[in-house]
Amino acid sequence: MPTTTASRGVIEPPRQPAPPEFAFSPAAPADVRGIEVVAVPVLPGADGPELGPGAVAVAEDLLAAAEFAGASGKAGEVTPVPVAPTNANAALRLVLLIGVGQASPADLRRAGAALARATRGRDAVGSTLHCVTDDDRAISAFVEGAVLGSFTWTMRSAGPETLPVARVVLGLTEDRPELLARALAVAGAGWLARALSTVPSNIKNPPWLAEEAVRIAEAAGLKTKVWDDQALAEQGFGGLIGVGRGSATGPRLVQLDYSPARSGRVAGHVVLVGKGITFDTGGYSIKPGEAMVNMKRDMTGAAVVLAVLSALADVGCPIKVTGLLCLAENAISGDAMRPGDVITQYGGRTTEVTNTDAEGRLVLADGLAYAAAKLKPTVLVDIATLTGGIKVALGQRLGGLFATEDVLAAQFEAAGERAGEPFWRMPLSLRMLVATSSSR
Repeated sequence: MPTTTASRGVIEPPRQPAPPEFAFSPAAPADVRGIEVVAVPVLPGADGPELGPGAVAVAEDLLAAAEFAGASGKAGEVTPVPVAPTNANAALRLVLLIGVGQASPADLRRAGAALARATRGRDAVGSTLHCVTDDDRAISAFVEGAVLGSFTWTMRSAGPETLPVARVVLGLTEDRPELLARALAVAGAGWLARALSTVPSNIKNPPWLAEEAVRIAEAAGLKTKVWDDQALAEQGFGGLIGVGRGSATGPRLVQLDYSPARSGRVAGHVVLVGKGITFDTGGYSIKPGEAMVNMKRDMTGAAVVLAVLSALADVGCPIKVTGLLCLAENAISGDAMRPGDVITQYGGRTTEVTNTDAEGRLVLADGLAYAAAKLKPTVLVDIATLTGGIKVALGQRLGGLFATEDVLAAQFEAAGERAGEPFWRMPLSLRMLVATSSSR
């Protein structure tokens, strides 16, 4: 990350560890020089655990070790077995018997994450976990799980206490470059969103995040446009201005445009709008102290939009996609927005502010109104840490989904299942939407 904020007297984040590198190899992992750890799949059997491909080539009596340790084959279960080096590979020291369950994409994703967590600090790991299936989705899920299970981020000047495993060799498989490239692009987008959401807010203010977005977008071949606070005020983005006016650093709106490489008519235009509150005190409707601790993450919606746009070329997205990042800090000052204030949103509609801790909908209203008026979207989606009530209703493992179209909602639900990020569709009164629309 660039050191563009030194003049503000803050500490820049140190250089962060990279995700693991991956490669396919037709050889058995135990025979690959430099491999320190070999991961072997364990499947649940009717009469006890069963070992998957690659077990025989590693060491004798692995099945007995699995049975003695009580391995069940449950997805993500890890049973370590020390082994002696082989003639082919003097570096080998350890076998990890890792449960793969029914070898579904969800099971392989969990197994990949377990492998990553169990091999932190290692230089090279070989695995045959992916060999229990010929489903490309499950193999991709394994790679994604291994990448995201390796995620780390630190402000320690010396770096993290343990690094992610440096290299993962997927043994007993011929090279699959397209599958691997796509899986790594998807996983890399998740890594990027997590990294941005973890940066502390004394670094990650709206101008800094806008600069980062432009840097990442340009590297991904995206077109960019940035509105600063002056441009936002001149063009009537009253929600962003109202929320951001209490902060020492002004709000920003960032537009990222992706167009597919293939020429010809493009069917549809998707617009993604992300909430980017770089820190949320709640404003004058101030949050309790314990509720404020993780508010550096209140920009995760914008981070997700940026990460998605950055990966579209690598996954071969065939349609036009625009991302809008609505960036502001909700702070308290003599000029901060007050309960009872009336602000004018983009497009001219007014909003009375009754709770300054409901700032997300104000910045999103500007982004959504701009998208509807200027971008002519076929599909318009907002992504936000909004609101805490969803966490109360659904807990930590389900995302709330609101939709006006049943077909689109079903597509989101299916995509969430494939990605291991399930959604629960919440009720939305279409009668209320029609009444609101007709009253304009």
